[in-house]
Amino acid sequence: MNELKWLKSSHSEASGNACIEFAACDESHIAIRDSVYPRRHFSVGRRAFTSFVTATRSELFHHGSR
Repeated sequence: MNELKWLKSSHSEASGNACIEFAACDESHIAIRDSVYPRRHFSVGRRAFTSFVTATRSELFHHGSR
């Protein structure tokens, strides 16, 4: 895999110790990793990643809001 340009989630801690990072692998896949273990990552299709991000922005993941 080529050198990836990792981006941090906007919901990560300011200290940078609890971050989810993501990078475009190619035109159809996104790599995801935990900043604590930067050498370990997995990739998913862009559609799956978009669905995940959309779900996290919805009420589905907002604990205690009901």
